[in-house]
Amino acid sequence: MTAGLKGAPLFQQIIEATRTAIRTDAATVALHEPSFCGKEWDYVKECLDTGWVSSVGKFVDLFEERLAEYTGAKHAISAVNGTVALQVCCRLVGVEAGDEVLLPALTFIATANAVHHSGGIPHFVDCDKITLGIDPEALRAYLKDIAELRGEGCFNKKTGRRIRALIAVHIYGHPVDLDALAETCSDFRLELIEDAAESLGSKYKGRHTGNHGKVASLSFNGNKIVTTGGGGAILTNDPELGEQAKHLSTTAKKKHPWKFFHDQIGYNFRLPNLNAALGCAQLEQMDQFVSKKRALAQRYESAFRGLAGVKFFKEPSFAQSNYWLNAFLFDSPDTHQRDAFLEFAHQYGLMMRPAWILMHRLPMYQSCPRADLSVSEDLEKRLINLPSSSQLGGDV
Repeated sequence: MTAGLKGAPLFQQIIEATRTAIRTDAATVALHEPSFCGKEWDYVKECLDTGWVSSVGKFVDLFEERLAEYTGAKHAISAVNGTVALQVCCRLVGVEAGDEVLLPALTFIATANAVHHSGGIPHFVDCDKITLGIDPEALRAYLKDIAELRGEGCFNKKTGRRIRALIAVHIYGHPVDLDALAETCSDFRLELIEDAAESLGSKYKGRHTGNHGKVASLSFNGNKIVTTGGGGAILTNDPELGEQAKHLSTTAKKKHPWKFFHDQIGYNFRLPNLNAALGCAQLEQMDQFVSKKRALAQRYESAFRGLAGVKFFKEPSFAQSNYWLNAFLFDSPDTHQRDAFLEFAHQYGLMMRPAWILMHRLPMYQSCPRADLSVSEDLEKRLINLPSSSQLGGDV
């Protein structure tokens, strides 16, 4: 089937390197699978035995406490998924209907959707080859060209709309240059939000991601390093925002033994106790998960070393990544080569995937404002995600 295929010798070398790194002869290897090796059954059964299965229960509180302790954030507020957590973040920093929110074109669609659901307009900017996240220098140069500071804030001279916030996404778990982005946000009077959906367990200059913006969001989808089945969370070090996040996500209901009084339009976004129970058991294994993922990344780096035509993607020098999804890049941007390799890999049972389709290429976001996206467009044609389940990391 692959006879005469352009790049086939290199493709075979990549397959062999991958198999060397993952150390499994399984016929099919998923991109990412959850690992349940702790007290998941015990905690979930306790919910069923006691009847506390909905959005009130001891595991919800415990999960939030453990998240705050692990990340170092003062407040962690659980939510039903990462998208709504990010939507609440947008509201907390004051995003209003018609406001533009800067975000990378290279991201999962949830980032753009959360902005849209909050009434904002996604405004796409380019990424950095070192981090895969927003390029601080390119962003600053772009804002100097299109932004205007007025009494009410930062405005886009081309559209006339206010630019309210910047969402820094830690792509595949690799922290972006947060200091540089925070400085730009300060200079242009923008609120900094961290989309840390993929970076639980990652640190920027020794500090856990999610602590540099005013607010941050996490995701605990089934493919994340820690899962609650579905789920997310809001992180903040601002006590007032923490209280508001919990209030908004609980239908904005004022506490009372029997009265149903709601003082603003809120959301029914709270995480059920069942899911939180799963999350508590998962968090207890967090150090092991991160160690296994980093061990797997080291084996990938070693296996890919010396392969001509490809390069394994490594964490930036200022960060410690959880390596949520490992990745390599072809040296040349070639969509045909990328897709041919993916077909080749799937024939060998390796469920690799490309980067997400860039946001500005999707029909609902084609008309959104955007900067020059040449780096993102280059990476889109070259990037491949490798199997990255923590189980593949072996014993550490």
